[in-house]
Amino acid sequence: MPDTSPLFEPFAVRNKTLPNRIVMPPMVVNRGINTRAAREWYGERAQGGAGLVIVEATGVTGFVGRYGAEDLAPLAGAIHEGGALSAIQLFPGARGQTTTPTDLDRRTIDDLIEAYAATASICAEAGFDGVEIHGAHGFLLNQFFSLEQNRRQDAYGSTLAGRMLLAVQITRAVRDALPDETLLLYRHTPLGQGYRLEESIELGSELVDAGVDILDLSPSSIEEPGDRAAPFRALDVPLITVNDLDVVERALTVLREDRADLIAVGRGLIADPEWPNKVRENRLEDIVTCIKCDQCFADLRAERPVGCVQWEQA
Repeated sequence: MPDTSPLFEPFAVRNKTLPNRIVMPPMVVNRGINTRAAREWYGERAQGGAGLVIVEATGVTGFVGRYGAEDLAPLAGAIHEGGALSAIQLFPGARGQTTTPTDLDRRTIDDLIEAYAATASICAEAGFDGVEIHGAHGFLLNQFFSLEQNRRQDAYGSTLAGRMLLAVQITRAVRDALPDETLLLYRHTPLGQGYRLEESIELGSELVDAGVDILDLSPSSIEEPGDRAAPFRALDVPLITVNDLDVVERALTVLREDRADLIAVGRGLIADPEWPNKVRENRLEDIVTCIKCDQCFADLRAERPVGCVQWEQA
């Protein structure tokens, strides 16, 4: 039986302390964010032992006026009652939106920056311990960073500094809108279409200077857990890594090799909300494992509440 204690060491960042190193990453599960179903879903995973629960990508466009702090406070509270810190990921637009960098004029860019700041302020008022800017996985902010996808010839394109500009401006605006005690995370794909790892590290440096407390790097390769997070160690900022880390030995390797500080377990926490508790109690044989059948993705695409075929074993 492996020594799993490194996964359950507390971790301090800013003025917060995560009870352990396990993060539930943001995953859209089609339960909303101000519903009983959402509170049950996220609360159950907090009770299952995750140290930080990040609520799914939430669009900033139209957020103000639709949600107030009183609408989101029950969700943050449900996560806290389960014993975890709470964060919410903020997405640049609406789900299903196909906006590209060339579609945005300067007024729209200014509006997007303002929407991020206003949304982050509401989320902090609701009691979330942190907010995360979604800049990964080929979505809009990631497209701005890509030399292949960003064809702008103004201040927001052409050069590396231009391709980083929107991410940095949003980060600064969000940091200014947040209370000092609220964590700011940024999710980035280290290696992607139209940019190199070295450029990502430069972006990471700019984001840290702009106020980011934690870099959430997604994904690493399947060959070596945490390998694409490890180069960001040079920035001296806490790192989250992800990819098949519900395999306990892979998660432990990340921490033993000091490739990241926090490990994110995604589909593994869909399959078994009690994964952290079972690992801590050395009940590995009791874990309901993700078999990578992608039924959860099928539910997501069909806009059904995300489920898991493995629940029958629970």
